[in-house]
Amino acid sequence: MTTSLPRRIARIRPLEPQTPDEHFFASNNDKDFDSDAGQQWTLIETPFPGSRANAASPARPGWETGTVVHQDLFTFLAPSVPANVFGMAHNTGQPGRDLPPQAFHKAATSVIGPDEAIQLSSTVGYVDPEAELTIVVGRIARGLTLETARSAVLGFTIGNDVSARDLQKTDELWISAKSQDTFTPAGPWIVTDLDDSNLAIRIVHNGKELQAASTADLGWKVDEILAYLTSFMTLYPGDLVLTGFPAECARIQPGDVVSCRVEGIGELRNPVIEATWENQPA
Repeated sequence: MTTSLPRRIARIRPLEPQTPDEHFFASNNDKDFDSDAGQQWTLIETPFPGSRANAASPARPGWETGTVVHQDLFTFLAPSVPANVFGMAHNTGQPGRDLPPQAFHKAATSVIGPDEAIQLSSTVGYVDPEAELTIVVGRIARGLTLETARSAVLGFTIGNDVSARDLQKTDELWISAKSQDTFTPAGPWIVTDLDDSNLAIRIVHNGKELQAASTADLGWKVDEILAYLTSFMTLYPGDLVLTGFPAECARIQPGDVVSCRVEGIGELRNPVIEATWENQPA
């Protein structure tokens, strides 16, 4: 965990929601994420002003702004409802930097939260997880420069860029390989004011820790990525940008559990199951 005082921001749902999509935002400033204080969260206004999708649900008794709730009373959701989700291609070390920066699109509908299941269809083939430091955009941003890029960053979360490798070989745009339902787990929260220059990244696959790497191993860094993306498009509050995967991965299959870990943020855990929609009528 980071040694500096973090501020975590989470999107949460009460264990007994009044509506299926009820959600609130909460923050925690304790540096020990696992302590009792680290599990007491204060409800806050949305950290994404102007984003209709990220407006909190109407307050109700026990769930008003300023109320403190223990995390036993809620589940963590994906930290935002993004309009756009992007990943960075070939972004590892000098070989990645020797190529022009290039992003790929991941459907916003592929985003799921902590402990939600990654669902694999019977025809998807070989699938890898990728643990990635993920930028959470905090404001509308266009034409950012290296000097202004950080002003658009609310903080960082963990993203899992689930990738169907067989499909990646046959789909040059990677849409079918990257944008399948459930292929972008994100969470469990956002950490603000995080020094992202040298954070350990690793995957734990069925309890086995795979070889770690570092954000220092990324070819293109956070400021450069944001300047590149906003040179041709507008980013919106709540958008997610997965920065790249420099560490070791392993094939996932139904029955597995995959955890993505990023130093200073924590762990994003998701089980893997057979696709439920294959057994449902069209």
